[in-house]
Amino acid sequence: MYSAKTLFQPFFDYIKTKSSISLTDEEMIMVMDNYKIKHLRKRQYLLQEGDVCKYMAFIAKGAGRMYRINEHGQDSVIRLAVESWWLGDFESYNLGTPSKYNIEMTEDSDVLLISRESSQELIRNVPAIAQMINEIDKSGTIATQRRLQSAISLGAEERYQELSDLYPEFIRRFPQSMIASYLGISAETLSRIRKNLLRSK
Repeated sequence: MYSAKTLFQPFFDYIKTKSSISLTDEEMIMVMDNYKIKHLRKRQYLLQEGDVCKYMAFIAKGAGRMYRINEHGQDSVIRLAVESWWLGDFESYNLGTPSKYNIEMTEDSDVLLISRESSQELIRNVPAIAQMINEIDKSGTIATQRRLQSAISLGAEERYQELSDLYPEFIRRFPQSMIASYLGISAETLSRIRKNLLRSK
């Protein structure tokens, strides 16, 4: 079993990458007091459709996916996440409305959970956290815009190649069916794309 400090270290490292302000020892303690550690098994849900998202989750170890069931009863993957990524339904979290999504861990995982109230308290009292949140908001907006642009302007093979170039770990760690769903293509199409790319190398 990892100690609490060991589980928080990836988060403290993450804060350094998102903020030019260093955490003091007192601020580190404040962060640890406001975040909750949760151990989740593979296939265990962090959030289920219809529930209110009460926590945003920082992945210290493991991987997960956010998805919804479409009108045909198929999984439609909205987000994939590995270490140092966040998972949560931002709309439900901020508005207190029932979520339209499921969040499931795809590996045994350790996550750090923060409620909206605790997050607001840290933003008010810890400058590094306030700067981190601002950077997350900016990078999230850019990432969403890029994904929309890819969906509109790129073909299936180009979308797969872009994902492979930007996030090669996704290709290694998530099943092909989840990658296909994330890209909005069939598993058969993805299989054909992968075979074509292998032949062209």
